[in-house]
Amino acid sequence: MGMGPIRSQDTDDEFGAAPLSEINVTPLVDVMLVLLIIFMVAAPLMTVGVPVQLPKTAAPKVAQPKQPVVVTIDAQGQPFLDKEPLAPETMMPRLRALAGADPSQVVLVRGDKAVPYGRIIEIMGQINAAGFSRVSLIAQAPGGSATP
Repeated sequence: MGMGPIRSQDTDDEFGAAPLSEINVTPLVDVMLVLLIIFMVAAPLMTVGVPVQLPKTAAPKVAQPKQPVVVTIDAQGQPFLDKEPLAPETMMPRLRALAGADPSQVVLVRGDKAVPYGRIIEIMGQINAAGFSRVSLIAQAPGGSATP
């Protein structure tokens, strides 16, 4: 039996390199990134739902939302319903008739920037007193498009 020198694990090998005691995680990270990309692409496809055969029905289709009533106040403070001028004595009866037909309808108020704020609030109060509960102001965004 030949006896050679006994080496411990902590010493250098025959090439002078110390043994590695660390795990190389680079391949693990590569695999995880590939799996992440696969799941990111596949996840939206899985949320579509279960395919089913829907029953037929004779019910009418859901109606599209109605066009809002638009009240415009020009630079002189004169209110208009769409393009029709509203005289002070006919304004309330006309608005009450519209509110009687559908009180949940939206009323959009467009006021010229030269009109005093009090005049716009006065007309909004009349619209509310006529029976409308959903009254909104329309302003122009800095880009130029109107926003309610």
